[in-house]
Amino acid sequence: MKIILLGYMGSGKSTIGYSLSKSLNMPCIDLDEYIEDKENKTIKMIFSEQGEIYFRKKERFYLEELINKKDSFILALGGGTPCYYDNMDLINNSPLTISIYLKTDIDTLVIRLSNEKSKRPIIAGFTSDELLKEFIAKHIFERSYFYTKAQHIVNNVTLEKSIKQIENLLK
Repeated sequence: MKIILLGYMGSGKSTIGYSLSKSLNMPCIDLDEYIEDKENKTIKMIFSEQGEIYFRKKERFYLEELINKKDSFILALGGGTPCYYDNMDLINNSPLTISIYLKTDIDTLVIRLSNEKSKRPIIAGFTSDELLKEFIAKHIFERSYFYTKAQHIVNNVTLEKSIKQIENLLK
């Protein structure tokens, strides 16, 4: 079984994935970290040196590589991964794969992301939380079509509640 976690940046995909891996005794893979390891470069370096199109092609290649593995694991996607190529179809049409959208409200995302601006180039330039909120709302609106293709939606309130909801889905 492969549990695929998707959602907007700051929704807790990696945090929930690593916590869930302990309770389910399954390894967790962060797709961005996997790409960085395989490419021997940070995502930021890949974007600046080769551009987004190159990154999205590599992201698709490594996503497919992981999906085709026989191993069971939890996979935390990048926030944009579901929105490119036919990545959601690849995920949802793969046997023994469960996709879960970690739906997080905009105010929670603003709180989480306002403290992480320096680590996230896409939002580094926002000088106020109001501008950040507007950007997040617009971005989620654009991406929601892809996010809601997930087989399950978990309303991500707290780490504990999200893990409990996911564990209940898997029963």
